[in-house]
Amino acid sequence: MNTRIPAEVFPPGEFLREELETRNWSQVELAEILGRPARLISEIISGKRAITPETAKGLAAAFGTSAQYWMNLETSYQLSKAKIQEEEVSKRAKLYDKFPVKEMIKRGWITASENLEVLEQQFLRFFDLSHIDEEPSFIHAAKKTSYKSLPIEQLAWLNRVRQISKTMIVPPYQEHRLQDAIPALGRLLGDPEEVRHVPRILAECGVRFVVVEAFPKSNIDGVCFWLDSSSPVIGMSIRYDRIDNFWFVLRHEIEHVLQKHGQQEGCFDVGLEGEKASTADSVPPEERIANAAAAEFCVSQSELTNFIMRVRPYFSEQRVVLFAQRLKVHPGLVVGQLQRKLDRYDFLKKYQVKIRNFVTQSGMADGWGHTVNIF
Repeated sequence: MNTRIPAEVFPPGEFLREELETRNWSQVELAEILGRPARLISEIISGKRAITPETAKGLAAAFGTSAQYWMNLETSYQLSKAKIQEEEVSKRAKLYDKFPVKEMIKRGWITASENLEVLEQQFLRFFDLSHIDEEPSFIHAAKKTSYKSLPIEQLAWLNRVRQISKTMIVPPYQEHRLQDAIPALGRLLGDPEEVRHVPRILAECGVRFVVVEAFPKSNIDGVCFWLDSSSPVIGMSIRYDRIDNFWFVLRHEIEHVLQKHGQQEGCFDVGLEGEKASTADSVPPEERIANAAAAEFCVSQSELTNFIMRVRPYFSEQRVVLFAQRLKVHPGLVVGQLQRKLDRYDFLKKYQVKIRNFVTQSGMADGWGHTVNIF
């Protein structure tokens, strides 16, 4: 008997029925030949039971075919039935490959759903895509500038900051008010708890301030962009929960706003720490400007240089604390800059206190077990 390759995928029972009709055998007679129950043959022909390897060998012996022939028929039929499931698995795999699905669902940015279509539509809305094959980017409202080279985790963070910022109601941005707010912010540097006033002060200036927890290993520190030409947004991740890093990054982003750096193309900062406060030629001009402003805001650079020259190499804890008190800043800000200048990152770490809880409790914050409801 020649092996047949069906044009359509039929249940193996159809072929078994043809074999019986060709030989003029009844189902009972085949059952007797195989030494199997007649009900088994009936269920195979009706498609209610699959052909097992044992049955395939019996049919091969009875009809002069190979057991593989019957197993191939069964496998092809089962695969054809699973076609819809296969397509869904493929689409779901594509979704997981393209987006950080698990993390976004965990954070409540996307609602888990067994319905693949519903899940896919949520991601399209989140990333502002028209179809799943479109490459996600962060579209900047003013000039439609896009970040196309950023990892998807960073793009997701950026889009979340934008989503939340759009829900905030603040007065029109006034540059002079933000400029005048800098001294007020400077008066908060002495006490970690005073960071709770930052969201309010920025909002009064017309600046939307959003804190979103960064994805693991994404190195995001902050961003400055504009929803339109008069609506600046500052986003921060506070991935380093330290008083010195918070104030450095915040002042860095404020300078971007004052310089209007984010109007043409958003300023996206990764790996932004005090040691990056460089004026080297390799650092873009806008970053050098923001770095210099941030460093000067945290600790007067002339005062710091003078202090280092006076006490080197005896940087005792008492001297550092007294120096910070004279400048009316928390010792952690002085310690942060000394660590980098001295290349001693273990130096007086106890003064780099945590501040994240004070900020997240008073401002618009998403992450660390809390999700902002934007719908």
